[in-house]
Amino acid sequence: MLHALTIILLCQLAGEILVAFTGLPFPGPVIGMILLLGIFLVRGSMNAQIERVGGALLSHLSLLFVPAGVGVVTHLAALQADALPLGMALVVPTLLTIAVTGFTMLWLERWRAGQAEPTATDMTGGSDEAD
Repeated sequence: MLHALTIILLCQLAGEILVAFTGLPFPGPVIGMILLLGIFLVRGSMNAQIERVGGALLSHLSLLFVPAGVGVVTHLAALQADALPLGMALVVPTLLTIAVTGFTMLWLERWRAGQAEPTATDMTGGSDEAD
């Protein structure tokens, strides 16, 4: 289990180092997660220990939001001063995302319904005429 956690943390560290040296506009942990995915793709499978450790980390993911919540409470006065722009920055993109997702689903359903069902001759590759 310690071996699996070490691999996960080393991938995160590699992501942080890569971001620090290249100036990529992505968080280091995201780059590390992409590196870990690359390792899994090259190997063709995921290590069972890494899967267990990852599952345990995900099951306790809500604990990682506690420091962020403390930061929000600590800077509440600053957040109240900019409540309207922050609220708009949160609400408008959320509503746009919901709308775009809904319209995309409608378009995909119509596109999928428009696809013709294959006929028996299409499946066999033959024609109805006798040779």
